[in-house]
Amino acid sequence: MHQHSLSSRSTRPNKTAFSGYVNRTWIVTILAISFILLASLSIHMLLHSNFHKPTTSNADKLPVRSRDVLPASDPLHTSPGERLSVSTPPSSVAGSDTDAIAESPAPLTSVVINSAEPLREQRQQLLVEAASRAQQTVFAAKARGYGAGGYDDSQGMTPSRSRYTLDNTGYSPPVNWNTEEYEYTEENAVKAVSLHPTSTFSIDADAASYANVRRFITNGSLPPASAVRLEEMINYFNYNYPQPEGNLPFEVVTELSACPWNDQRLLLHVGLQGKHVDVQTAPASNLVFLIDVSGSMSSPDKLELVKTGFTMLVNQLRPKDRVAIVVYAGSSGLVLESTPGKHKETILESIGRLQSGGSTAGGEGIQLAYKVAEENFIRSGNNRVILATDGDFNVGVSNTGDLTRMIEEKREGGVFLSVLGVGRGNLNDHLMESLADHGNGNYNYLDNAMEAERVLVGQMAGTLYTIAKDVKIQVEFNPAKVKGYRLVGYENRMLAHEDFTDDKKDAGELGSGHTVTALYEIIPVDSPEMVPTGENYRYQTTSPISHTQPDFSEEWLTVKLRYKQPDGDVSALIEHPLSGTPKQLTATSDAFRFSAAVAEFGMLLKESDQKQDASFEQALSLARGARGADEDGFRAEFIRLVETAAALK
Repeated sequence: MHQHSLSSRSTRPNKTAFSGYVNRTWIVTILAISFILLASLSIHMLLHSNFHKPTTSNADKLPVRSRDVLPASDPLHTSPGERLSVSTPPSSVAGSDTDAIAESPAPLTSVVINSAEPLREQRQQLLVEAASRAQQTVFAAKARGYGAGGYDDSQGMTPSRSRYTLDNTGYSPPVNWNTEEYEYTEENAVKAVSLHPTSTFSIDADAASYANVRRFITNGSLPPASAVRLEEMINYFNYNYPQPEGNLPFEVVTELSACPWNDQRLLLHVGLQGKHVDVQTAPASNLVFLIDVSGSMSSPDKLELVKTGFTMLVNQLRPKDRVAIVVYAGSSGLVLESTPGKHKETILESIGRLQSGGSTAGGEGIQLAYKVAEENFIRSGNNRVILATDGDFNVGVSNTGDLTRMIEEKREGGVFLSVLGVGRGNLNDHLMESLADHGNGNYNYLDNAMEAERVLVGQMAGTLYTIAKDVKIQVEFNPAKVKGYRLVGYENRMLAHEDFTDDKKDAGELGSGHTVTALYEIIPVDSPEMVPTGENYRYQTTSPISHTQPDFSEEWLTVKLRYKQPDGDVSALIEHPLSGTPKQLTATSDAFRFSAAVAEFGMLLKESDQKQDASFEQALSLARGARGADEDGFRAEFIRLVETAAALK
């Protein structure tokens, strides 16, 4: 450019002109090099700021994330900060799956920046290209890093979520990605008998919370408080109650003694033992395996674990049982039509071929599964959909309200729903528990193959065969004996007093051989502890009522139960009064002391306001002394969990 300009002045340059030409050329060259160096330095500083400076502004923020990005899943092979995860919206990468996760992505700084594009578009393209290279690999980090973002139970159920964001200064890298969802519930408080003479709740035979808590502790971290549901931890264990006699579906057991963690109170133990059903003579089963095969299920602790569990279950089926398989990802599909149990090889081959990929149209899958179950309905049989998922629905009917309404409608038609939760990082615990509750089914969390064997083989009868539905418990306290009380757990199962006699009100189901246990803290009438009574009524009395009837004078309380037959619409009533002197703690059953140990441990994990003098040492002492025969080894495992949690605290 400069050469053309100089030569255009004369067609015959002399020696002086040529010397001036050389001098000006050197000057221009030096200026050009300086400009290039300055520009390079500016670009370097810009890139350094974009990749390493934390975001300080929320202006014009563009979140880029996929609901299916997985968090820490392999604590044995990685540590926090070793691997990086980048997610992208579905439309960002042509032909890509939304479940983009990274194991060892190429350095982000290797992405070429086109200086001709606007700066904002460059940053977005940079992230998109990095995400494209990270397709279909596994993001892992240590399990104890789960809490790096911090769980916040003060405002509800959702832990904090770290993610990439784009704004006018660049993007900030995540600490850890965790979108697990748990429902926040305020724990039960003490009730005054003078104001609330009865306590009413639906039974809960689920055990998902305990297995999930075990997963956290085994991987080196304590669980978030909202993941700990005391009733599910207590009900994980079999307490070997006596079998019911006659035609009753369950036996009622009560026991009263000192409360280990509060010397001002007593502890009431209420146990139900469901009647065992001989699997070989039980009604035929019409089962539909509804399996999530979306990209979020790709890790070994998800789809592969589900396949292992269902393989175990299929091997237990009888010739008269039937199984169909429905899967869902971006859309739902029928993998296997309803097939008799005698064709196990056909069923197992269909399970073995399942692979993950796609987004998660859970609502569509449930609709198809119910359709298949209804088409193969067995009258007086066990008609059930078994959903296996991490609960990360993001396509189709995905809000809890719509799903639960649909499930309630199908429940009334005789098709029940059980749920198996798997995985970590994006576990939607709240949704899965809600679906199972409204579907008259159980919710279990599978953290390993041993738990799959326990649920689908060892407790297959209880998981599949319902012996009583809409089971409600109401405890009426005698104000001459009891000043106040507190139900331990069951916060999301509480019912109003009038719901007990309302047969239209849904409640929990009891499976074959299942046990249900509830604990109450009792404040005796002669205790110095005050109970909350609120403002005095103008027209009502709040003073204890003195019973003069000799039949009631020694009764502490009466446990009332209502239940329906699996195909019935009218409830039956059972009453079980409790009287006598409370036992010494050392004279109580193993069931009493072990359930108390589990409750005490759970309150410590929840940082309960009611834990009083609870301690890991006391929980361990109770559990060790009440271990009993422990044929399955679950109580010994519990003791190890308490020891580990105490070390982590």
